[in-house]
Amino acid sequence: MLPLKMIRLKHIYYLSMRFYHSRVKGSDFLLYQLGNCTNEDQILDLVNKNKAKLAVMHVGCAIKLLWQFQKEKPQMLRCINYVRNHSQFMVLRVLAENKIDQMDDEALVDMLYNALRLNVEPHDSLVQQLVIEAWGRIERFDMTVLSKFAVCLTDQHLYHSPLMGEIADIVSRKLESIHDARILSSLMLSISALISKRLRNRLIEKAEFLLDTRNPSQFNNSRRIVQFLRNIKFSYRPLLEKCNEIFLQNMKNLGVDNISIILGMYQSLYFNNCDFRLAAKWRLIELMNTQTDPVCFARLFAALGPLSRTVIKERLESAALLMVEEFSPSQTLAIIETMAEMECRNPQLIQNVASTLSKQLDVYKPLDVAKITQALLSLHCQRPELFAELRQILIRYLHLSVVPYEISMLTRVLSLLPSPRNDHLIPARIDVVLPQCNLSDLNAFAIAITRWVRNGSSYQPGTTAVHVKLLQKLNICGLERLQKANDLDLLLEELKYVSGEWFEEVLAEETMASFERLIGQITWSNVPELALFLTKTNCLHSGLLDQIASVTLEHINKIHYSATYAILLPFTIFNYDPPQAEDLLESCIQRSRPHLNSFDPHLLVLFGYSLALAGYFPEDIIKTIFSIDFLAKLDSQLDTLSDALNMRIRLRLMELNRAVCLECPEFQTTWFHDRYCRQLLNKGNISVGPVQRQIHEILGHLLGGSNYVKASVITPYYYFTDFECVLDKHRKPIPYVDQISVLLRKNGIGPRRPDKEFIGEKETPPGGERVVIEFLNAKAFCKNSHHIKGEVAMKKRHLEILGYHVVQIPHFEWNSMELSTKDAWMEYLKQKIFAEESYS
Repeated sequence: MLPLKMIRLKHIYYLSMRFYHSRVKGSDFLLYQLGNCTNEDQILDLVNKNKAKLAVMHVGCAIKLLWQFQKEKPQMLRCINYVRNHSQFMVLRVLAENKIDQMDDEALVDMLYNALRLNVEPHDSLVQQLVIEAWGRIERFDMTVLSKFAVCLTDQHLYHSPLMGEIADIVSRKLESIHDARILSSLMLSISALISKRLRNRLIEKAEFLLDTRNPSQFNNSRRIVQFLRNIKFSYRPLLEKCNEIFLQNMKNLGVDNISIILGMYQSLYFNNCDFRLAAKWRLIELMNTQTDPVCFARLFAALGPLSRTVIKERLESAALLMVEEFSPSQTLAIIETMAEMECRNPQLIQNVASTLSKQLDVYKPLDVAKITQALLSLHCQRPELFAELRQILIRYLHLSVVPYEISMLTRVLSLLPSPRNDHLIPARIDVVLPQCNLSDLNAFAIAITRWVRNGSSYQPGTTAVHVKLLQKLNICGLERLQKANDLDLLLEELKYVSGEWFEEVLAEETMASFERLIGQITWSNVPELALFLTKTNCLHSGLLDQIASVTLEHINKIHYSATYAILLPFTIFNYDPPQAEDLLESCIQRSRPHLNSFDPHLLVLFGYSLALAGYFPEDIIKTIFSIDFLAKLDSQLDTLSDALNMRIRLRLMELNRAVCLECPEFQTTWFHDRYCRQLLNKGNISVGPVQRQIHEILGHLLGGSNYVKASVITPYYYFTDFECVLDKHRKPIPYVDQISVLLRKNGIGPRRPDKEFIGEKETPPGGERVVIEFLNAKAFCKNSHHIKGEVAMKKRHLEILGYHVVQIPHFEWNSMELSTKDAWMEYLKQKIFAEESYS
């Protein structure tokens, strides 16, 4: 028997169920019918038959279901336009607008969200009334509803609106009440255009905390957070690494779209994670056979192409060739840009894509046309008529555009095209926009105008004066912008892409003056970027470097371990020791030491090489780099990098290998670059300049004949040196036996082999010495001083370890007024080679 209490509860349950079913069959039967619909037409038909009965909950349910049906379909099968233009959908919109005041907060925002997903225009009265009503209630929204409303505003491109500003203020005030990473990441992304540095830091701190308590399968939260960092141009490594770890854990769930988006964001943030690139590469290869339609394949091509080597590239190119005519304009643009990045050399594919582009040019936006032109030029496309058409389109857009960045890019790309006659309105268009331009835009204009001055004056002599006058105004604008700069971070952002002759000749000195004026704004967060910029300028500024060193030492524990390479770079490249130089190096090494396994392999190689320039060889770092596991991982990573970066890392690894073998033999590191160096010698074309020929001739006279001096020498461990001679114990020159090989090499002919392999040439006699004579051109010194750079100092150190006496001839001494006669040059070389003090 059941207890009396249970019988009563059961009776109440049955009564409630009877009441529920009677409601469904009565007033909510329509809701029940909507829930049983299986497609759009059934819903729209139901609306048509029950217009008078539709309450606010029915309208909301109908519109929500219409979007759900679309959401569940593949992109190509969606029929959003059919739904939006249907007469019964218009009825739903009118009813929704009339019942706005009856909606609760959640229903209101849901209605707005679903309407926008069904492509109802932002200027539609329904959308406008929903936004106005939501604005009035915004303070009482809970964070879930606020997050969804912020997404709706983002969909309408209201990034900088006062309404979005109010949302940012609410987030700032109520941040501690957010406990869901999905809600936080959506809000972060929506308000990213309006946040202060203080709110940025609070949002990042909150995101880090919530990701630590995350559900790892929710990778979309991490994707939005990375997108937020991309939007604010802030590469905050700890948060990026947490997001990256979530992506790696979910790699099997990531499709081509997500991988492509993440790779693009990483590129914008200069976040190059080896583990993600390798995992993404293999995941994309897995998906290759499933991406058969043009939409999916274009995304796969753009994501996988730059990560791949020959075999996969050829497969992608062959597949692209089969469907090139099916690509939409946006897909063709993605394909041609990726082909340029891949350095594609498939002439048939280049020609076919160019043909497709020529049919689509009228639909592209100005910057798209600029990107297409750059890509076709880099691919060496042989279509003069297409370039002529592109030139006309670029000029037309240039006349219409009012955006400084757009005008500067169009101008720079236009200057790359051959043009016997230049449009006379272009200089006037540039002149008008100059005062609005930042330094990056001005640099683009300077490159273009200088190119026109050099290449175009022969066609239109009258335009030269106009261009020169424009350059003068451009110089004034650039200098004024530097003089008015009052924020170091913003200045560094503007200078990120500024380089070349215009910067060196016009802006370099004023830029350094601005940095010195803003020296108090150097902080632990901007020292890596400032250090990288100083390295790029090739100018030694001790005051700025001393401040970088001081800030780094004070805040080393706040600086990300991977940034230590960038910070040390100018010190080691310029061979400059600040106060507390040893403390700086040791601090950076200690900061990096616990994270050696987390470094990207190529970055650890660069870090090790940078330390080697300074003569530092931490045993644990060196042994990590030259371990079999590390080198295998490095080799895998190099296959995902560009050819230029690949070659640079391989060269640095060789140079580090050489430095370790010479300076730290106790580490017993194997020299394994002999074959690599031979390949470089076979590929390289070592040319002898006029100064070297002059020095060779004078050395012959000084030493007693050309057979006493050897030119273009390859030493053990493959250092190339200009000249070598051998002195006996009395410092008298000794002739070389093999005069034929000497004469051959004097003329740049004959084999380039390490010195130890020369046949028939004398060994160093007892008590004697081999002397290397090196001419140091301007590249061996910092641009603004006679200070020898780290690479030259390291080479001298290594040659001395190999047993050579090294004589260096700086270009500014050899070409000075004091050395303007043959006798003066001979005396100079005599002092350098034979003087007692030269051996001290």
